Amino acid sequence: MTELDPLIHAPARLRIMSLLAAVEEADFAFLRDETAVSDSVMSKHATALETAGYVVIRKGHVGKRPRTWLKLSPKGRQAYKDHITALQDIVARSGMSLTPDQPHPRPQAGEVRNRQPADRHPASPRSTG
Repeated sequence: MTELDPLIHAPARLRIMSLLAAVEEADFAFLRDETAVSDSVMSKHATALETAGYVVIRKGHVGKRPRTWLKLSPKGRQAYKDHITALQDIVARSGMSLTPDQPHPRPQAGEVRNRQPADRHPASPRSTG
């Protein structure tokens, strides 16, 4: 069974990773606003994810204004997929699913079920458009 990643599991970081999994890259301000955190909190999360090798941070300018963009690294994308797989495994034990249209039969006590690999689950975006 895949384990939850404690670095990703924090709610704001999970939101950041989820947002980044759906796009090629995202502006710092967009991520800050979507996660509803302050600049300093967003900066700390971004730095922690960058230190782990999960995100790549790019700095530049739009006109004369400085901007910061983040994107998932290949390592970060795999860590996110693994984390989602672990969440799916936990939820599936209750007979429920993270996707309502895909109920999982509830395993019997002591029964172990094989799960789909993370890269085949619809909640893990394949394309980054």
